[in-house]
Amino acid sequence: MRNIIFSSLLLIFSVGALTAQDSLATSNFIEDEFDNLIESSNNYQGYKVVDYDALIELRNNTKRHVQDLKNELQQEQSTIESQSEEIENLKNQLAATQEDLKRVNEEKDAIKFLGMPFSKGSYMAMMWGIVGFLILALLFFIYKFKNSNATTKEARHRLNETEKEFDAYRAKALEKEQRLGRMLQDEKNKAKE
Repeated sequence: MRNIIFSSLLLIFSVGALTAQDSLATSNFIEDEFDNLIESSNNYQGYKVVDYDALIELRNNTKRHVQDLKNELQQEQSTIESQSEEIENLKNQLAATQEDLKRVNEEKDAIKFLGMPFSKGSYMAMMWGIVGFLILALLFFIYKFKNSNATTKEARHRLNETEKEFDAYRAKALEKEQRLGRMLQDEKNKAKE
């Protein structure tokens, strides 16, 4: 796009330079005709006598050259205007293209997550935030599990000790009951005798 604008500006400047050279050549042509007319004229009492037909021909040539210069100037002016319009159109196209490029880059850099657009940076930050939160939650649950597991092991150990103590107490109570039962039986037997 920039190459087109550069080429257009280069064309305008080269046309302007060629126009300046043509106008210089034309002015030299008219000056040469005046010089030829003066040289071909005769002297009479300090005045130059110019041939009427040559003077009319010079006037006609001058008018024709002036008209040609006006036509050429109008053509150059219309060329400049058309090139200016083209440059303006190219600038508008460049602005539209840059706007489209900006929009495409924004769309390219955007990621839709749960129906909402996010830039890649914010999407990555959000994903890493979720991963970090999940890792922290996992570490928390591992800690709670180990803590609960240790508590459970301790409670089981105490339960086993309590069951052993209870079994020992029950065995002693049963032994005591049996001894008391034997003693009672012995007393009953002694009382019957």
